[in-house]
Amino acid sequence: MTTDGPVPGKEPSGVDLARVALRAAKEAARARGEATQQRKQARRGGLRSGARADGRDPMALSSAINRLITERGWETPAAVGGVMGRWPEIVGDDLAKHCVPQRYDEDERVLVVQCDSTAWATQLRHLAPALVARLNEDLGHGTVRMIKVLNPGGPPRRYGPLRAPGSTGPGDTYG
Repeated sequence: MTTDGPVPGKEPSGVDLARVALRAAKEAARARGEATQQRKQARRGGLRSGARADGRDPMALSSAINRLITERGWETPAAVGGVMGRWPEIVGDDLAKHCVPQRYDEDERVLVVQCDSTAWATQLRHLAPALVARLNEDLGHGTVRMIKVLNPGGPPRRYGPLRAPGSTGPGDTYG
């Protein structure tokens, strides 16, 4: 019975130490060889692709974008952005006409949606648990924890005989 490393509980013997030293020497030689190869390529006028596939070979645009998204850790924001593009398919045309996703907070995992009236905001609040479940089914478990509904937008009403002091207009009764 042979082992590649020292046996637990025993002091490493000469053979084990020799294996460790040989492995370290091989890794150092490999690193020196790669560095020498890179210097030679730089002297010849830059990197050139060889007969074998490596990281310098051309790739499809979709593969390059997917690689960039993975390297930067943008998987979740990209997936949520795709959902925002398919919003009418997910929530239905009626709700999509009146409620629009604004942004996604990745740290809090909250999707912020703005509605054009308090009636549609109330409707979205009632549908929020089912919508969160549908989004998590699409994006992965726990991607969206909550949907935050913003009050209806619109300019504040600063004039008129029926304006109460301190009122900001039709949006001040939202809630």
